[in-house]
Amino acid sequence: METLKIGQLAQRGGVGVETVRFYERRGLLDEPPRRDSGYRQYPVDAVPRLRFIRRAKELGFSLSEIKELLDLRVDERSSAADVRARAAAKIDEIAIKIADLQRITRALTELTDCCSGRGPIGECPILDAMEMNQEASKGQASTTGRSLQ
Repeated sequence: METLKIGQLAQRGGVGVETVRFYERRGLLDEPPRRDSGYRQYPVDAVPRLRFIRRAKELGFSLSEIKELLDLRVDERSSAADVRARAAAKIDEIAIKIADLQRITRALTELTDCCSGRGPIGECPILDAMEMNQEASKGQASTTGRSLQ
């Protein structure tokens, strides 16, 4: 049976060696047996698992969510519907993040539109608005009175 050293696994999986070690500590990869020399001996089937982890991260799944997906894959009681439900929940989560980023973009755009970029720093409407935590959290720009939402 062919085995891989950690560097070989990392290279084939498209990650760094420290990432492989990190995934082991998090329980995403099984800790492999070691040679007498102390080197880890990874089975070749660790490569697709590592690629799965990397791709799931790229799709926005957290490491704990990835662990759940990996567990579902080997649980005979789970179904494609279980995986689909987790993917749908991730889509909802991403949609909320996008809405938050759009709100932040609008607020920053409004602030930068209020600033000429001239004058002393003590009269900067952007910094003034950021200092007014209470008003900013309510969605009010202190210098314009307009809503930032």
